[in-house]
Amino acid sequence: MYDVLSKHAADFIHDGEILDTLDYAAANKSNRPLIESLIDRAREGKGLSHREAAVLLDCDQDDLNEQIYALASEIKHKLYGNRIVMFAPLYLSNYCVNGCVYCPYHYKNKTIARKKLTQEEIAREVIALQDMGHKRLALEAGEDPVNNPIDYILESINTIYGIKHKNGAIRRVNVNIAATTVENYRRLAEAGIGTYILFQETYNQANYEALHPTGPKHDYAYHTEAMDRAMDGGIDDVGIGVLFGLNLYRYDFVGLLMHAEHLEAAKGVGPHTISVPRICPADDIDPANFSNAISDDIFAKIVAVIRIAVPYTGMIVSTRESQKSRERVLKLGVSQISGGSSTSVGGYVEREREEDNSAQFEVSDTRTLDEILGWLLELGYIPSFCTACYREGRTGDRFMALVKSGQIANCCQPNSLMTLKEYLEDYAAPETKAKGEQVIADEMRHVPNEKVRRIAEERLVKIAAGERDFRF
Repeated sequence: MYDVLSKHAADFIHDGEILDTLDYAAANKSNRPLIESLIDRAREGKGLSHREAAVLLDCDQDDLNEQIYALASEIKHKLYGNRIVMFAPLYLSNYCVNGCVYCPYHYKNKTIARKKLTQEEIAREVIALQDMGHKRLALEAGEDPVNNPIDYILESINTIYGIKHKNGAIRRVNVNIAATTVENYRRLAEAGIGTYILFQETYNQANYEALHPTGPKHDYAYHTEAMDRAMDGGIDDVGIGVLFGLNLYRYDFVGLLMHAEHLEAAKGVGPHTISVPRICPADDIDPANFSNAISDDIFAKIVAVIRIAVPYTGMIVSTRESQKSRERVLKLGVSQISGGSSTSVGGYVEREREEDNSAQFEVSDTRTLDEILGWLLELGYIPSFCTACYREGRTGDRFMALVKSGQIANCCQPNSLMTLKEYLEDYAAPETKAKGEQVIADEMRHVPNEKVRRIAEERLVKIAAGERDFRF
């Protein structure tokens, strides 16, 4: 029986419930009265159940699909405005003991260049990222208890936070490492991480076990229950996701929402972010070998319906996606993107040596961070490097309460403008700076709270004079 409160993966990601949901959605994909009622109710911004969302995903009525896209855009703008949070991945090591068939890190791959960064090399990578203007990183490492133990991860986090270079500093480190114990999650929380991120890859247990034939990641239950352990260990914010293309997308879409529902019910707060990566080329990985790869249209529909179903959860799209694809989904629900990324170990310092073949996957959007910021500004977005919520303790249920009440905008809007101002002063090309200054001037006129606007204006002046305020 489907049990959202159970601690066991087989209960809260229940195969029978997913299959029943898919049948229900297929039977109602042309049910106009039902779909119209779901769209109307979703306008309240309180989300939809996994079963209701599956009906919208399957909807085959063109005019209703247009309403779904319009509603997703409406919800995105209402909750997140035109802010887009920026980050970059930092790959520490590609040593891995798992046999994942879709990832070039798998232990049988003898062609990939294996590498693990020393603390000195990490420092150089961080300085390179700071010189681009980054303030928020997502730390990545393969699963290898000998080469990448938790002590190495914790030492690396300490190194990253300790580096101040010119006006640069990494203000928040999110962590994407393998499922681990409550005690290790507690140590990560004590190290001051932001969000703990772990992708499920697929929620279909049989397919999951086939895709992970060897190694500790083969244990479906241990992996799927990781977010419960992370939150038990004191990590407020967790990020979930699947790798679309490994399994039938409808199945994983439903599983993803069921996981979000479970965390909300069992832990009092749902996922802080949902990521929606698609399978893409890598060293010895050919996406053509995966028959469930999804089209751009299906990808856009998935993003739109997730935004409607879980309106208060951030959505992430990386440089796996092309500029064209990212532009489309930014309008439909995505609130965070990476920029200027390298998926190679040591790839920021030694970009000219990308042929060393240590990358996890090929980057589709290869533009520099400054080029991406200029593009976002042209599209009417505010690139944000803000990490203030973590610094002020607005995480977990405290963050969600502010979002649901609409009060978070009083923090996010001015802070995004101030961190953009820092970027413009310290790193931007002249053309990007001109665009950004105009956007800041325009947006400041629309800050509704007079006190907040006055404080922001004062801080903008101080930033222009060279002062940096690490509260943002």
